[in-house]
Amino acid sequence: MRTVEIAYRYEEKNLGVRPRPSDANTALSRLIGGNRAFAELLDSVKDKGASVRRVVQVDPRDLGLASDMAAAPSQRPFAAVLGCSDARVPLELIFNEGPNDLFVIRVAGNGLGSDVLGSLKYAVEHLGGSLKLVVVLGHSGCGAVSSAVDVFLNPGIYLSLVNRYSLREILDRLLVVVHVSARKLQAAFGSDISGRTGYRQALIETSVVINAALAAYSAQQEIGKDSELRAVYGVYLLETRRVWTPRIGDPDGAGLAPPPATPLNSSSLEMPSSGRHELPPFSALSPTG
Repeated sequence: MRTVEIAYRYEEKNLGVRPRPSDANTALSRLIGGNRAFAELLDSVKDKGASVRRVVQVDPRDLGLASDMAAAPSQRPFAAVLGCSDARVPLELIFNEGPNDLFVIRVAGNGLGSDVLGSLKYAVEHLGGSLKLVVVLGHSGCGAVSSAVDVFLNPGIYLSLVNRYSLREILDRLLVVVHVSARKLQAAFGSDISGRTGYRQALIETSVVINAALAAYSAQQEIGKDSELRAVYGVYLLETRRVWTPRIGDPDGAGLAPPPATPLNSSSLEMPSSGRHELPPFSALSPTG
């Protein structure tokens, strides 16, 4: 029988505890490495059919279990992560992290609304001593983004949401992203793209990337360019369990990436131009030119 065991272990004398990242680059490397370890762990089960086990070392102070502690542990996350509410994307797990490592904000469609921005500002202002990185993470097959794409393709659906303000608020924010994504695809594949096989799925995938990239851009603007705190973004691929970002000439694009320098004029947003355009659903679109 194939089994996967992920154990969280603490030792009273802090033996084996990972040091907290000292800067943004160290924090970024730790998250990228953590996701790689998580994906490879599950790959080994799928490929070899073996039972596998991974231990995540936890600082006893983060659980209030240190012998010299008389009060509750203090918050000291090294990264704030804005992710989607989707239950298939457990943020601490996919980055191989434990308690008190990440300040997690989750909302449908991982949009940067006022409430989310308020939570992010709280983390920056009150946890700045430990916080080194802000991550915006989208994911493949996002239901909120898919709904926005369906409304874009069939505007009549929007009429059914007239009395559902809370849902409309999420969709309205995402529709802007979908419009931008549609224009990007049109520029890359031709004006008749909307009638081709695979267009809806390609628009969803592109919108997921651009939504995360623009949110990371906005987060960086809020943080300030001169701050040592950095914002990055990525997309969690449910199919492979890996975090991915589009990079020109790199079909794998593993890991997280900095946001575009300007919101709508960056190779980071040119998803169809990356190596991934050779894979479904983009391969069915046949770029023009």
